[in-house]
Amino acid sequence: MDRNTLLAFFLISIVLVLTPKYIELVSPTPDRVSTINEPSPDTTATPTAIKTNVAPIEVINKAPNPLNNSYSEEKSTEVITGLYSMVVSSTGGGTIKSFKLNKYFTSDSQAVELINNNNNLVLAGKDLDGEPLSLLGPWELITHNKNRTNNTQELIYKKEVFDGQFIYKNISFYQDNYLIDVGLDLSGIANNIYRDVSFGWGGGLSPTEKNLSDDLYYFNSYVYQGGELENLKVDTGDSENKRFNGEADWAALRTKYFAMAIIPKTPDHIESANLSGRGDSVEVYGASFVFDPTNKTDFRLYVGPLEYDRIKSLGVGLEAIMDFGWSFIRPISKGVLYALKKMHGFIPNYGFVLIVFAFLVKLIVYPLTKKSYQSTSAMQALAPEINSLKEKYKSNPQKLNQATMELYKARGVNPLGGCLPMLLQMPLLFALFQVFRTTIELRSEPFIWWITDLSSPDTIFLLPFNVPIYGNHVAVLPILMVISMFVQQKMMTGAAQQPQQKTMQYFMTGFFFLMFNGFPSGLNLYYTLFNVLTIAQQKLIPPDTQTA
Repeated sequence: MDRNTLLAFFLISIVLVLTPKYIELVSPTPDRVSTINEPSPDTTATPTAIKTNVAPIEVINKAPNPLNNSYSEEKSTEVITGLYSMVVSSTGGGTIKSFKLNKYFTSDSQAVELINNNNNLVLAGKDLDGEPLSLLGPWELITHNKNRTNNTQELIYKKEVFDGQFIYKNISFYQDNYLIDVGLDLSGIANNIYRDVSFGWGGGLSPTEKNLSDDLYYFNSYVYQGGELENLKVDTGDSENKRFNGEADWAALRTKYFAMAIIPKTPDHIESANLSGRGDSVEVYGASFVFDPTNKTDFRLYVGPLEYDRIKSLGVGLEAIMDFGWSFIRPISKGVLYALKKMHGFIPNYGFVLIVFAFLVKLIVYPLTKKSYQSTSAMQALAPEINSLKEKYKSNPQKLNQATMELYKARGVNPLGGCLPMLLQMPLLFALFQVFRTTIELRSEPFIWWITDLSSPDTIFLLPFNVPIYGNHVAVLPILMVISMFVQQKMMTGAAQQPQQKTMQYFMTGFFFLMFNGFPSGLNLYYTLFNVLTIAQQKLIPPDTQTA
């Protein structure tokens, strides 16, 4: 491997390291600068993001309850389905106190809990005097219906807002679906309140991963409006609210592997969508909609894992919040995920799936690697003649370059032939990086021995101190990966190496180890096996005898 190839590898590694920052650079948080003190919704306006000082849901709902209702004590109801177990509070007319997923677990084997607090599924509005409605206190649970025929459950709440005037909220749950239907009926008080009523989720989502900083990196909030995805991401210590005027298809909050989305069944009833974010030690995001309460309004709620097929099946474009890389990488990333899931249908262990996948990818890129080896071999054969030219024209660089290019042309050698085939594989490598790092399918999936989670580093012990880039953990697969990479480079460069090449080779080995030490073990398993297969190809099938 010549110096140009090593330089290419160095540049590629820099791209890998800077990819997250680059994504933030090219896709910044929307920031359109109109600032107002009191919103004036306009359903005919072009969708616009507006920074606003309007109080978020959690503030509006803290007004005292002027009515002495007999159902003033909170009542909790347990709802259990095949996918989750939840506790619903009568506070706010059916807010979620706990939402535990039956099929996903934390590092200490507890069911994943998605609820930060029960400031969710809340209504907010004002009476004709401009005073906040008292909607946060306990509501009356009218009924808890359980329909065994279609495996559904329904909770119906009501609250007396004015003397003899009630509002209703019904919440429906399904046995094998993460969708929850929420129906709101405020027609009984519509003549005594302002038309702008909001409904939303203000309590954010709980972190679920052992590596908190990695989990928080993916925390975000979104609104999908007019065919465009808008988002709000806050920095530590910051707090911000944004309003998006006009109809909206959905609003969503996400963590690394899980999401909550509110989907209006009639988007044309929506006057505006709102996002809020607070960057404390754990980022807390909120999402809400402003709608006309004259007619009954229905929403669909999704609370569950970021499974691509499940999210896409909703048919509203919610999969846009999933991170598959740059636009030209996304089709490859989706293809990789599809292939892995299909193979998992036949091979129950994702570790062995990755091994089979590495073999398949090696076969696909075989023509490219063959061309690279042939070009490298040809360059090594020309090395003595190039050295002679360097000695002959050492005082005339221009003549040396001209003579070198004529030699390449006469022998039919492309000096970039060893690099270009590798660069052509980069879209696939980037796609693999995205899939292995962010898809829930590999979360907590074990392989063998010490590799217990393919979505995180295969740590065997921790150091008592942190090392820049490296962290404080010791993983095995990155060591095996860089050893295989070093052997591969030695085989390609041969015994005759310039001092600069040796220095670069050692530098790259150390740099890749530091970088890959923090990568998921699934990604390192794939790269290690791919390098081993490459070594076998170089050892068993010399470049000059390879056939396509």
